[in-house]
Amino acid sequence: MYKKIFGISLFLLILSVPGTMLAQLRGEIRNASNDEPVSFAYVHLEEINRSTTADRDGIFRFQNVPAGTYVISVHRIGFKTYNREIEYDGTESELLYIRMQPQNISGEEITVTETQEQTGGARLQHASTKIIGEELRRNLGTTLSETLTNQAGFSERSSGPAPGRPVIRGLGDERVLILRDGERTGDVSAQSADHGVSIDPMGAEEIEIARGPAALAYGANAIGGVINVVKNQIPNTVPNNLTGTASLNGKSVNNEASAAVDLIVPWKNWAATLDLNGKSGQDFSTPEASIENSYLRNTHNTAGLSYVGKNGYVGGSFSTYLSDYGIPPDPNGGHPSGVDIEMRKYQADFRGEYIIDHTFFRTIEARYSFVNYNHVELESNGSLGTEFGKLTTNVSVSSNTNGWAIFDEGSMGLWGEMQDYAVRGADTPDSDLYSAAAFIIQEGDAGNLHFEIGARLESIQSRPDEERVSSRIGQIENRSFLGLASSASLIYGLTERVFAGTTVMHSFRAPTLEELYSEGPHLAAYSFEIGNPQLDPERGLGTELFLRYRSSRINAEVVGYRNKFQNYLFPRDTGEQSISDPALNNYQFTGSEAEFFGFELSADLQLHQRFTIGGNLSYTRAERTVSEEEKQVTG
Repeated sequence: MYKKIFGISLFLLILSVPGTMLAQLRGEIRNASNDEPVSFAYVHLEEINRSTTADRDGIFRFQNVPAGTYVISVHRIGFKTYNREIEYDGTESELLYIRMQPQNISGEEITVTETQEQTGGARLQHASTKIIGEELRRNLGTTLSETLTNQAGFSERSSGPAPGRPVIRGLGDERVLILRDGERTGDVSAQSADHGVSIDPMGAEEIEIARGPAALAYGANAIGGVINVVKNQIPNTVPNNLTGTASLNGKSVNNEASAAVDLIVPWKNWAATLDLNGKSGQDFSTPEASIENSYLRNTHNTAGLSYVGKNGYVGGSFSTYLSDYGIPPDPNGGHPSGVDIEMRKYQADFRGEYIIDHTFFRTIEARYSFVNYNHVELESNGSLGTEFGKLTTNVSVSSNTNGWAIFDEGSMGLWGEMQDYAVRGADTPDSDLYSAAAFIIQEGDAGNLHFEIGARLESIQSRPDEERVSSRIGQIENRSFLGLASSASLIYGLTERVFAGTTVMHSFRAPTLEELYSEGPHLAAYSFEIGNPQLDPERGLGTELFLRYRSSRINAEVVGYRNKFQNYLFPRDTGEQSISDPALNNYQFTGSEAEFFGFELSADLQLHQRFTIGGNLSYTRAERTVSEEEKQVTG
């Protein structure tokens, strides 16, 4: 299966190498108040994930756009986000004129649409959302989770300021997928609170939060959602001229300084990208005292190159993520001086797209990604505690589709992943994980009703290098899992400004290699972790209801949700001290029934062109079944 996917991917990458350019979809962006050009606006075609940046004169272009219906999205700091549905016949056409409304201060995204272009009252409403423009820059934090903390329903899981990871509606770890430009990170941040996310949000053009059917393009387990940090480091179109951004940030709480520079350099049919950033901060201070060993230093750098021509594009990128940070001391005395972590990641990505003149298929895209990840935890005396190493290979082939039956557009694809995982400083066996999946996502409109459906079939094989019997965890053996995840979303336009909707998602999550085979101390987490090779898959059923109000001055939304799990997997504190490491308690991976429910309220009101107020309120409650054995341990 994996060889077939890789072979198809390689074939499409070669096939995408093109000749002369096709006709271009071109546009001009101007300020609606004074008719001046809006320079360097970010322009995105939602359905085929094309993006570009307008030049100094507000002119933009997209190469190789198949004929069809698209939602074009434009955003620029100081202006309201602009969305419009367009029809493109695939030939050279007159300039598409876009007028953006100025807005000096913005909270939540406020969208300007041209209602006469829409086919239905809910056409521009989706289950997924995005953070862009001024809102993204204003909320930019030290970590991705800090950047998202102000979003309704978001919180943070962390054992210190540096390794924060987003939590959505009380769900985190493996139930929230984190991507960069649609690719998995290849790190071990989902495993434990001391493991940082190997993505720096500086330089991001947007952050997409996919829920419901859209999340199934990336995984069967993302019932919490998918967070995709968009940096466009493999260009899929050539800008008119050189563009770029520079960012400088500072914090007094830990004397932190950070800087980022990104450039896109065009030359004929070629486009090259360069993304450089670095960050350094000392221990965080509080009114009482500084937080010992809470420093951080990291740098995330990427270079990419693409060739764009007649039949599509082909390109690649190489990136490094180097990070050193501290975990504060254990309040219970396990590690009085804390633990130092050294993280190193090297990643290569290749991508190609081929445009098809077909009644059903619109484009075919092939992807290949390889990640070499290493994570070392050091004691205060410099000795090695625990070391994690992982080699991850991802291949995928996907297609954007045209309308058929009741659907207007969609996507489908095949995906495969191989992980080679090793842990030093513990008895955890080296192991491999093989995953393969097929997915389909379709959406359409019927009058004022917008609907999305999706399904993903996933197969997972976990293979330890050695099958044996362990006195702690029992029989260590190969495991195989097969499961189907599905989702549906309905959004109805009650009026041009009021929308009601619901999303249902059934998730499937096979146990991870850590949950199956862990056996040993995890120093930075202050735990002795014990796997369970007999674990069954986790299955969840998530539902939500929401009501939205959208206008040029007001954005408001109320959401109620419930996520019910069968066999919710987690490490349970047994209350017993480890025999080999008495300073650590045993944490045994197990499963139980669990339920998460709550609500979110968010609103943004523009009182004046120069003054906007907004806020949000979130509430989550979680309950799980407690076994009789656990009741006896906790008293």
